[in-house]
Amino acid sequence: MRLIGLATFLFAFWLALSGHYTAFLVGAGLASAILCAIAARRVLPADSESQPLRLLVGTVTYYPWLLWEIVKSAWSVTKIIIDPRLPISPTMTRVSASQRTAAGIATYGNSITLTPGTLTVGVAGNQLLVHALTRDGALDLESGRMDRRVARFEGTA
Repeated sequence: MRLIGLATFLFAFWLALSGHYTAFLVGAGLASAILCAIAARRVLPADSESQPLRLLVGTVTYYPWLLWEIVKSAWSVTKIIIDPRLPISPTMTRVSASQRTAAGIATYGNSITLTPGTLTVGVAGNQLLVHALTRDGALDLESGRMDRRVARFEGTA
């Protein structure tokens, strides 16, 4: 199935870049895509992390949610910076990742880091050490809401 997915992607990419759609060129593009997929399979086995097709459905809901979280956090950090009292309360906290794969834990850690005001500074197993600009930011992470969203995205929830 991954071989077919790779060949389909390569052929679609070739079609998008080609701009020429004669029968001969489309046939040559299809043959090239199939041969490249077969060669790639023999050289570098396609595993579940190299073609995460199962994540396509979750992407539709996760990326817009993450973008909204980034916007909300950026607004919060902007308000803190503009405030003359600079109401920060830097906090280090540990959060547990419920994801089962290294890619899932990396996605969770990267999602934390992408959100302004928080930074994943270390990972040990499924424990993430996070620096938050405010205690409220740390409490929000400790609530597990982002962890649950990443787990749902990964398909482990």
